[in-house]
Parts: sequence; structure tokens; C-alpha cells
Amino acid sequence: MKPVTVSTDVPQTPEQVYDFLDVMAHHERFTNHYLTGWRYSGPGRGVGSCATVTAALGGTKTDVTIEVVEADPPRRIVERNVSAAGRRLAHGTYTIEPLRDGGSHVSFTYAWTRAPLTERLLALAVRATIRRANRTVMRRLATELARHTSAAGS
Repeated sequence: MKPVTVSTDVPQTPEQVYDFLDVMAHHERFTNHYLTGWRYSGPGRGVGSCATVTAALGGTKTDVTIEVVEADPPRRIVERNVSAAGRRLAHGTYTIEPLRDGGSHVSFTYAWTRAPLTERLLALAVRATIRRANRTVMRRLATELARHTSAAGS
């Protein structure tokens, strides 16, 4: 299946964005509209940080294990996602680029390595559902970054 990419521009620097995204527990704040029941393991940040969540999308629920497998501060974080009893394997990649006038361009790409047959048959609908959910993620991420950086500055 073709990957899905969504993005947003935020006023925070790439370092501020990376610092926020690097903490696995922060992801709950901007993804809890469809990822719930967060359970953490491993280190709190960086490679090896891990969470198991329940994803509710398209009328189905499934447990997903999310583990950070690659980190390149302050530019990129790669997560491996395993779900559907191991039948779905995907990678989520956050890419953070500086904007010419300050701030950052943040993109998130969800790319399937392996997907259950039903998802492959319904690829257009599955990709549209993921795109919709992750557009909301980007809007909520921008809000949480603003809260986080204003609280850190207080």
C-alpha cells in the first residue's frame, strides 16, 4: 500500500519540536482521539521507548505496539508499529525541517510494510481513514507544542 503523509507548520524550532516528540508519553496528548489505553515500556524517550495502545479506526479496534527504532535529532524519529496480531507492520516517520522564516515544517508518514488482506483490498478507504486521523493528529500536535513551549518558558 502507498504511504500516507500529513504535515503542518509550527512556530517552534526544530529542536523544540524534536524535544517534544522524543518523549513517547507526549504522543498520547495529540493522538488520544483514536489511540487510547496507553501503556509504556522501555526508556521514556529515544530509541527503545515503547507504548502499546488500542487503535480505534474505521469501526475496528486493535492493539498496536509502537517502538522508536531510529532517532536523528533534531530532524527525524522513526517508529515501528506492529498490530493485527502481527499481520500489520508499518513505520511512522516524523520529519522536522526548519522553515525559512523561523519555525518548523513537521510531517508524519505512515508506511505499511505488511498489511492484512482485507486492508489491501480496501486500500483507498484505509488510506483515507489514516489520512483523516493523522490530519487531526497534526492539528492537535501544533496545539500541544504551543502549550508545551509556553509552559516551558514560564
